[in-house]
Amino acid sequence: MFLAKLGREDGEDNLRPRNKHPLDKSQQHLSIRRKVNRASNNEAPIKLLSSNEGFRNKRRQVNKLNDLSGKEWIKFTKSWFKHSPPPRDRTKLIHPAGFPETLVREFIEFFTKPGMWVLDPFLGTGSTLLAARAAGRNAIGVEINPRYASMARSRLKDAPPSDGTRQLILQGDSRDLRKILETDDVREVDFCITSPPYWNQLKRASLRQRERKQNGLDTNYSDDPEDIGNISNYEEFLDVQGRIFDEVYGVMKVGGYLVVVTNNVFSEGRLYPLAFETLTTLAKTWVPKDERVWLHDDKRLLPLGIYNAWVGNRSHQYCLIFRK
Repeated sequence: MFLAKLGREDGEDNLRPRNKHPLDKSQQHLSIRRKVNRASNNEAPIKLLSSNEGFRNKRRQVNKLNDLSGKEWIKFTKSWFKHSPPPRDRTKLIHPAGFPETLVREFIEFFTKPGMWVLDPFLGTGSTLLAARAAGRNAIGVEINPRYASMARSRLKDAPPSDGTRQLILQGDSRDLRKILETDDVREVDFCITSPPYWNQLKRASLRQRERKQNGLDTNYSDDPEDIGNISNYEEFLDVQGRIFDEVYGVMKVGGYLVVVTNNVFSEGRLYPLAFETLTTLAKTWVPKDERVWLHDDKRLLPLGIYNAWVGNRSHQYCLIFRK
């Protein structure tokens, strides 16, 4: 009674034993943690990310180049590939050096997104435009031979609808590419894929050329002296080809890619490194990035030089990749 009365008279409302020591720091922290836990019992639980989840979130990136998955991207970057296209129709067979739409579409879908513009300055009978339409891209092609340009229009007309994209066929010489494109108000493209003539290969009296002639198929690009496929001098061919790709450079967006499908050629008893010199010539303007080797595992082998001298059965082509 005396202790209680004394406390009240001293103004203290405190009946604690005066000899109890305050909590040490570890006990204080434990007490605070318990209070926080009791206060949060009625709140939604907080999900903690594992270190792996946080790492993955930080590394997740936007695909700026195409709409492919990571697995599809990696598979396409393999430096060699085989491609077996479906049989070609008669219209496409007429052209002496066409390349398959299915192959072109794979490159288009890697180097562009839907709605972008694709260019082919050596259009032929329209493979690139058909591939672009199937992939949902806009495209423009330039062809010097009016007969092939007409065939390309017919093939495009017979193809499935464009789904809102445009595919333009312009007849003209790609030496004047920028002027030609201005007529349709196309000032810039996102990607170019093409296959120029392999210099004089169609003029050689090979077994394959004789078979094409017997079947009523073309064995040369045209009779136009301005057609790059009719240039007989190798150095002149390289020069004109380089000038055309300078024109392409002028309409390509910064960061855009160029793919040139070409090959080395054998003529007059020696190898002409057309693919390699195409690479070094264009490297004066473009940035060389890589090559993909297209293997033809199903190509018929011919008895070239048999029992006499080495003449290889060339069963591959080079897809040279450049960037602006």
